[in-house]
Amino acid sequence: MNVSSASRRDFLKTAIAGAAGATATGSILAAPSDEKKPNIVYFLADDMGYADVGFNGCQDIRIPNLDKLAKQGAILDCLYGQPVCSPTRATLLTGRYPTRTGVYNVAQNSGPLPLAERTLAQALREAGYSTAISGKWHLGTNGPEYLPTRRGFDHQYGFMGGGIDSFALGKNNVRDWYRDDRPCADDGYSTRLIAGEACRIIREQPANKPLFLYVATNAVHTPLLSPDEYKKPYENLPRQRRELAGMTAALDEAVGQITAALDEKGMTRNTLVVFSSDNGGISWGSSSNRPLRGGKSDIYEGGIRLCSFVAWPGKVPAGIHIAEPIHVVDWYPTLCKLTGASLAQELPLDGLDIWPVITQGAKTPHDAFLLIGSRPGQRAIRIGDWKLLVNPGEFHPGKSKRAAIRNNPVELYNVVDDIGEKNNLADAQPERVKERLARLDAMTANPANPEFFAPPKAGDGGNKPTDSDTAEIAP
Repeated sequence: MNVSSASRRDFLKTAIAGAAGATATGSILAAPSDEKKPNIVYFLADDMGYADVGFNGCQDIRIPNLDKLAKQGAILDCLYGQPVCSPTRATLLTGRYPTRTGVYNVAQNSGPLPLAERTLAQALREAGYSTAISGKWHLGTNGPEYLPTRRGFDHQYGFMGGGIDSFALGKNNVRDWYRDDRPCADDGYSTRLIAGEACRIIREQPANKPLFLYVATNAVHTPLLSPDEYKKPYENLPRQRRELAGMTAALDEAVGQITAALDEKGMTRNTLVVFSSDNGGISWGSSSNRPLRGGKSDIYEGGIRLCSFVAWPGKVPAGIHIAEPIHVVDWYPTLCKLTGASLAQELPLDGLDIWPVITQGAKTPHDAFLLIGSRPGQRAIRIGDWKLLVNPGEFHPGKSKRAAIRNNPVELYNVVDDIGEKNNLADAQPERVKERLARLDAMTANPANPEFFAPPKAGDGGNKPTDSDTAEIAP
């Protein structure tokens, strides 16, 4: 069912039908009880393609645990994020666009998450939650004060950077594996270690305290590596696709283990589970973002529209698709409101409460979405069905591992009628372009970290690749 085109009555019928077995004492769309705050488990996959999951139509890779969870909840057809990882993570944890935080690219290139930012983990810990991250941080290691246990997490386990070898647990012969922000000697396959730690946290969680668990896996980021047993069922696939399938299978197994731990602990019925990628899959390699254009590093839909679902027995309608556009920036205020965490802070939020969209079939609360690229000068805005892109450019690494970027200065698409962004209507719709450019300029005025955000100078050949392109994105 497509909620954006359905009536509220039909939405509620589908929600109730999909929630057969819910207790008589709790309405399917009831607000969380004040007496017992919900646990939250947020799974963030790395570089997973929009079409590389069964719940979005993938046929050649099997993800039974993720597909089961997705069917038990609502599939988000249009959740926006950022085109590379650190900006999405910063947006998720702050409820603020990159123009606020200054995190436009990976942290080592555009800077760490500023210390003035209040994180979701801090907000939830203030509301009485245990808070833990198992997996990838990638929001800065410039000093102890930038590390997870100083940014609101009671417990940290995993790696601080990006693109690690899943067996060596590091990059460029430098180990990157930590427990509570201190070097950790654990060995093994990264996805298994992250899942094992998440399960341990769940099993040891006090019964009288709610849990926020952020599970940020290395899968399926390059280098594509997985144990042979995960790849064996995919011997018929091309080598790179087979490696991706193996990493995806390991991720699916991890999700199954973690949800089983919730079941064993009796936490499932009071746990909100969110799953998404951080950006699109690599369009020049083994991933698929079909029918979307582009992929990781692009501000076309393939780079910023994320495969995602949300599940919570008795609270989130089951078996539906939600086509209304929402943004990762919305999870911060939404989760704070659900848990009773305070939203009082000095820094203004860009995110809005999307709980009515998910549970009641409401329209998106946004009148415009700001979409910022990972390369200087890239930006876009979506208003209604229309999306305007400025200096977009698709990322295509060549043999030299440098980017060949082709772009028009301004592009305009109706992304509902033309989800693949094939028909640029900028020349045919000059007034619409003018109106959206004005709104985009207003939304990006006085940005943080303006040196990185600034567009290319006239005469430099356009939006040329920088080291930041290849540092994060390895072909």
